[in-house]
Amino acid sequence: MAGIRLQPEEADLTQHQTRATTADLVSDDERSVAADSWSIKSDYGSTLDDDQRHADAAEALCSANFRAASDYNSDKDEADGEGGASMLGLQTYWDAAYADELANFREHGHAGEIWFGSDVMDTVVSWTKSLCIEISRGQIPNHIDDIKSEPGEQGDKYLSSWSVLDIGTGNGLLLQELAKQGFSDLTGVDYSEGAIDLARNLADRDGFSSINFLVDDVLETKIERKFQLVMDKGTLDAVGLHPDGPIKRIMYWDSVSKLVASGGILVITSCNNTKDELVQEVENFNHRNNPSQGLESQKDQVSGDPPVFRYLNHVQTYPTFMFGGSVGSRVATVAFLRS
Repeated sequence: MAGIRLQPEEADLTQHQTRATTADLVSDDERSVAADSWSIKSDYGSTLDDDQRHADAAEALCSANFRAASDYNSDKDEADGEGGASMLGLQTYWDAAYADELANFREHGHAGEIWFGSDVMDTVVSWTKSLCIEISRGQIPNHIDDIKSEPGEQGDKYLSSWSVLDIGTGNGLLLQELAKQGFSDLTGVDYSEGAIDLARNLADRDGFSSINFLVDDVLETKIERKFQLVMDKGTLDAVGLHPDGPIKRIMYWDSVSKLVASGGILVITSCNNTKDELVQEVENFNHRNNPSQGLESQKDQVSGDPPVFRYLNHVQTYPTFMFGGSVGSRVATVAFLRS
């Protein structure tokens, strides 16, 4: 469950949906789809044309339209051919995909894909680093994108104390990049054993053997530790594509809230949700946990318990486009502060 690809701009949705329906995603050979339809060439090595990979991925993802929970049968083994559910929400898909990537690593030494692409990953890493440094200084900044990075040694004195969990870590490359920035207490989890095998092999090869990788399903996590920084790059997107996506998303927030330490932050990168949608989902979660908190109209109340999460900041440097009078981005990265 490493992540999901970038969506096309909204203006292109109708055209893409005509060409690529969800039924097109569910082929008779999941491994073929995993190998051919969901790869964006990365700096770590790949074999298909970059532009074609990006186009295939965007076409496939844009066909996923969410349905209400009542439209799903919870005991289905496979996703329906119509509607918002997708094989991308199933563990069988990711097991097949990472079996291929692990075999490719053993044969060719390729690290696999960077979900969302290397530019997004670099932005997430540098932005998160700046955010953590400012919080370590006792500041809650309003404009993270304007912050200049600390020199290496000065940044390390703040970052080395942060415990980091990457949920749906995939090949673990995000954690490797965080390690390069000065984070040292790093853990990655994924429910696919193949993903964890690949991540461990890559970390050992690349000199990051201190990163801890565990097989764990975030929706039913066995981890009892709390972390100061929890990263999600595409995992919530994949959870939402499960046939029981709405229910799984509720499980996601219940579980993740137990993994983030008090005063810690959750950083979510998504291409299926806008910044405002993520904020609204957090407010709904807060309200479920405490009906007197979490709704936009009530969030400034001083009575009662504080909300579990509150919006902190978001990346403002991603390219934007305008459609229907609204300005949007093809990817959103949002940070939430744990009470």
